[in-house]
Amino acid sequence: MNFSFSDDQVLLKNSVRAALEEHCKSSHVRAMAEDGKGYSDELWGEMGKLGWLGLPFPEEHGGAGLGLVELAIVLEEMGRAAYPGPFFSTVVLGGLGLMLGGSAEQKDKWLPAIASGRARMTAALLEEHLDWEPASTTASATKSGSGWILSGVKRFVPWAHVADVILVPARSAEGLSLFLLDPKSVGVTLSPMKGIDLTNRWSELRLDKVAVGAEAIMGQPGGAASLLESLLRRAAVCASAEMLGAARRCLDMSVEYVKVREQFGQPIGSFQAIRHRCAEMLLEAENAHAAVYYAAWALTAGAEDAAVASSICKSYVNEAARRVCGDAIQVHGGIGFTWEYDLHLYMKRAKALEPLYGDTEYHRELITRHAISARS
Repeated sequence: MNFSFSDDQVLLKNSVRAALEEHCKSSHVRAMAEDGKGYSDELWGEMGKLGWLGLPFPEEHGGAGLGLVELAIVLEEMGRAAYPGPFFSTVVLGGLGLMLGGSAEQKDKWLPAIASGRARMTAALLEEHLDWEPASTTASATKSGSGWILSGVKRFVPWAHVADVILVPARSAEGLSLFLLDPKSVGVTLSPMKGIDLTNRWSELRLDKVAVGAEAIMGQPGGAASLLESLLRRAAVCASAEMLGAARRCLDMSVEYVKVREQFGQPIGSFQAIRHRCAEMLLEAENAHAAVYYAAWALTAGAEDAAVASSICKSYVNEAARRVCGDAIQVHGGIGFTWEYDLHLYMKRAKALEPLYGDTEYHRELITRHAISARS
């Protein structure tokens, strides 16, 4: 792959940054953290008009027909702005999930609605034990006439309170299956859950004998395991892109700060210890950049090493983003810890994404499995 962005990709990056700098200033982010819904309908509609919501979808479904590299570019800029809203849950978890396993009817119904901004989606992938392995799913799906009855509890479902449809893995007699659930169905209960990142919203989803029709199942009954693994790889890389954006914002803020903060009559950026720390932060960010965009390219291209590249990406960026954001706070000193200073917005975004879609240990375990499988 070519690690340099094409002219079109540079244009996309610049246009996304310009739009977010105009519409998603830190004052907006803070206001949405206090808002009951948590995001702006006006900004959501603007993203639909700009084509961001349909970026990876086929043109026949109202999308732009682009790949994960372009989606990662948008998500990196969203991480840089600490964008508050259901973009990730809708486009990545919901939209990519539909593209991977949805029927023609399901795609025709939901993808154009997502691309235009008329629909929001999410996926309920975690349960009580917080295990990302699809095989650990315990929620049940029981055949009932031509439809199904769903029961179980899902934890930390992102933006479920505004979703029009939720992807729900459940275990049927045939094996692990995936269903499209209307959150307004009888028997569905949503309860808010609070995380470290107040710009994101989470819910507990309880399913008490919820009836869904035959059209709700995605793919064949019992055939969802590989689909969920593919979706988790893409979610891990996309989350890494957002973490990269947060880390770069912390690095940029640090570099600007050390130029103007003076100690002993000179900018602290002139001190060797500060210069070395900023250089190490830049190195971490550049390595994370390479990991993210190679994995995004590999998944789009169907490369042989796509699965292991996605795990290498998430395991590395988890730690790199934490170090860069943490070092940024150290560089800033006491002001970096204050609520009034924006640094914590990006630190918390990166920290909240670190365990999602697989923490470092989980992805290193996957890398080990791939290595053993390749040798045998």
